Amino acid sequence: MLSTYSDLEGKTAVITGGSRGIGAETARLLAAQGARVCVVGRDKEALDSVVAEITAAGGIAIGAVADVTSSAALADVATLVESEFGRVDILGAFAGGMGYPTPVSELSEQFWRRVLDSDLTSTFLTVQAFLPMLLAQGSGSIITMTSSAGRQPSQANIAYGVAKAGVVMLTRHLATELGPQGIRVNAIAPSSILTEKVATNMPEAVQQQVAAMHPLRRLGVTDDVAQTALFLASDASGYLSGITIDVAGGRITN
Repeated sequence: MLSTYSDLEGKTAVITGGSRGIGAETARLLAAQGARVCVVGRDKEALDSVVAEITAAGGIAIGAVADVTSSAALADVATLVESEFGRVDILGAFAGGMGYPTPVSELSEQFWRRVLDSDLTSTFLTVQAFLPMLLAQGSGSIITMTSSAGRQPSQANIAYGVAKAGVVMLTRHLATELGPQGIRVNAIAPSSILTEKVATNMPEAVQQQVAAMHPLRRLGVTDDVAQTALFLASDASGYLSGITIDVAGGRITN
């Protein structure tokens, strides 16, 4: 069931990690609310598919191929968005990943740095690239993507957990600093979400085992996270800033 947030109509949203999974679903739902959407990712074919799906449904969307660990690439995306739409109202810094289990003893320095760049530095650089527009407007909603692995120790590798915990603090710090300028910043922390990648790589029996670890006894789906993003993007959450919402089926309770 699609919630309705009429205030999102005509807004401009930028979603990194928008070519697949949670990012793509969030872009689709925002467009369905009447928002203009720029989806950002590295896979042009996948981005084109998301844009085509949105436009076929009557929405407005553009795609931008970019490496979100590059400030120069993100600056180009910000220039594109300003040229096409004139502003940004919603910024979803959703890019990241690489949380698969790896023992600390086997985790290389190169891997550690790569994960922190992919999941933490990319979030900082994304916010920094669009901050001039947000500050000029004196308004906006920034939504960051952390993880249950950043909320408590998990089977994910330590680099991923540390990076995602860093996103939580980054969110809190930004909310404190940018609140006086009218900009809200909140985070979403999903637990086990049945994305296309998970469905492909996780056997059905393992899916059932993981689902049983959650009080709601199911895996999350991308819509669960995207609906939370809609709420945080809209005026319905207008007095919320600096928080992390655990989309975790009851598994994370503090």
